[in-house]
Amino acid sequence: MAVDEGPGTRTAAPTGMPREIWVLVGAAFVIAIGFGLVAPALPAFARSFDVGVTAASFVISLFAVFRLGFAPVSGRLVGRFGELRVYVVGLCISTLSTGACAFAANYWQLLFFRAFGGIGSTMFTVSAISLLVRLAPPAARGRASGMWATGFLLGNIAGPLVGGVLITISLRAPFYVYTVALVVALVLSGLMLRGRTGGSPASDPDAAPAATFRVAWKHPTFRAALAASFANGWTVFGVRVALVPLFVVEILHQREDWAGYALAVFAVGNAAALMVSGRLADRHGRRPPVMAGLVVTALGTGVLGLIGSLPLFLAVSLVCGAGSGLVNPPMTAAVADVIGSKARGGTVLAGFQMAADVGAILGPVLAGAVAETSGFAAAFVLTGAVSALALLFWLRAPETLPGRSSAAVDASAAAAVSDGLTVPGSRGRDTDPSS
Repeated sequence: MAVDEGPGTRTAAPTGMPREIWVLVGAAFVIAIGFGLVAPALPAFARSFDVGVTAASFVISLFAVFRLGFAPVSGRLVGRFGELRVYVVGLCISTLSTGACAFAANYWQLLFFRAFGGIGSTMFTVSAISLLVRLAPPAARGRASGMWATGFLLGNIAGPLVGGVLITISLRAPFYVYTVALVVALVLSGLMLRGRTGGSPASDPDAAPAATFRVAWKHPTFRAALAASFANGWTVFGVRVALVPLFVVEILHQREDWAGYALAVFAVGNAAALMVSGRLADRHGRRPPVMAGLVVTALGTGVLGLIGSLPLFLAVSLVCGAGSGLVNPPMTAAVADVIGSKARGGTVLAGFQMAADVGAILGPVLAGAVAETSGFAAAFVLTGAVSALALLFWLRAPETLPGRSSAAVDASAAAAVSDGLTVPGSRGRDTDPSS
């Protein structure tokens, strides 16, 4: 059955999910595999230009800084030109950047090309999430978010495995292969999404006024999503990568390969929970899985630093991964509910992404400083406390699942509609002030 939530007609796949969602998921998987390909090669490639460890690390950090800094611009570009154009341009920039890195002749060229890639990365990320918000049926936003996150996760797991093999051939080989992967993602998604995502906002008569970050901030559920996104970035993309390997080697006195196994176990728990969480969010609401995931993450992460046994550490890592998987899809679906199906929410989604990026940048620095001064146990407790703080925001957040009626939602909707924001109401559809 065709699903029509906005401009254009979208054909539903046999599972009931629009085919465009599957295109986005497939592209996410290909892009993530490519990113994972270059991840193990990048530090060594930078070091091959006779620079120190700090300079090599700066190549990685500068990519994240440019992602963070360009996110607001990406959001405004989505609002002005539409998601597909920004998505395609972002992939083109990433393709050119990656190909240029493969031919970098010195450290400064590599630094410049990699920073340029950060701009493309945030452009296609913000636009892809915005497409996901608009194309997914409101009753399936949790599942769509879970599918998209799973595509990225599986790609990030498979990518480093292949990248490790390519490194033995050449340090430049992963960049060649990633460039080809990006070209494939660009051609397939560009062709399969063309004409099926609506035109630019100016030419779309059915589009609602763009949702702005200022107005979205007034919705308590959006503020709760920002807090959870920050905590997720701090815990998953920051502290987990920075401190878990060190803890396994320095405190548990295990070989370096066990650090990789610990990260893999976390990823397994994360993948196992993602799709379950999305279905729970669509059936029972966004709040229950988010709150359960934050509780699990806070408790699990808080005790990691107190564990002295490798098997127990791996078991708790698995649980922490599941906790993170419970949070992600319903959190993204809640932001989609706040934006609505007919409005462009580029600046809202950019702010949502930036919250995770800020957490990923601050988490390793602050938790690392605590680990040096007070020990690993204190650093993991601090990280657990960040998730617990996000949980406090969700305790006061109203449910946003379309069709769920509550006084809190109605009050929030009334306040938001007065400011021109599309918010889920209690009539089983998105409430639009122009309706």
